[in-house]
Amino acid sequence: MTEDFARKHSGKNNAVMAIAVGGLTAGALDLTQASILFGWNIPLAIAAGLLGPQAEHGGTGSYILGVCLHFFIALSAAAIYCATSRRLTFLTVHPLVCGLFFGAAVEEVMNLIVLPLSALHARGPYELHDLIQGLAVHMVIVGLPISFSVQRFGNRLKSERD
Repeated sequence: MTEDFARKHSGKNNAVMAIAVGGLTAGALDLTQASILFGWNIPLAIAAGLLGPQAEHGGTGSYILGVCLHFFIALSAAAIYCATSRRLTFLTVHPLVCGLFFGAAVEEVMNLIVLPLSALHARGPYELHDLIQGLAVHMVIVGLPISFSVQRFGNRLKSERD
């Protein structure tokens, strides 16, 4: 009975660890690159997606909200990948290819769904250079940390299910 309890809870801990490591790593890398490319006020623009354009001129509260929203999105992406990998096991068998495709999918969901529905109503037209750069960056610094994290901890999840 104690072994069953420990097995169930260690599987949940491994999933939480995979989501935390992958999501926090992807979020930190993405926020760093966005800050380097677009300036250190990028969290204000993220907060403006929820609060509207006035948040871009906000203070510390808006800045912290933007950082929290950014990490919420990254952790949500990691949770989706982790949950999906429980059914589609090839996601953990081929983390390089699947991670690259997942990073591209995250970028497209942001551009085609999240940004148009945000308070900023951001929709194109986008320049081709910006689209290619966004895809390449998200494939590498969002998709790969998440996929390799889930693979690393997913092997434990798989062995505990068996």
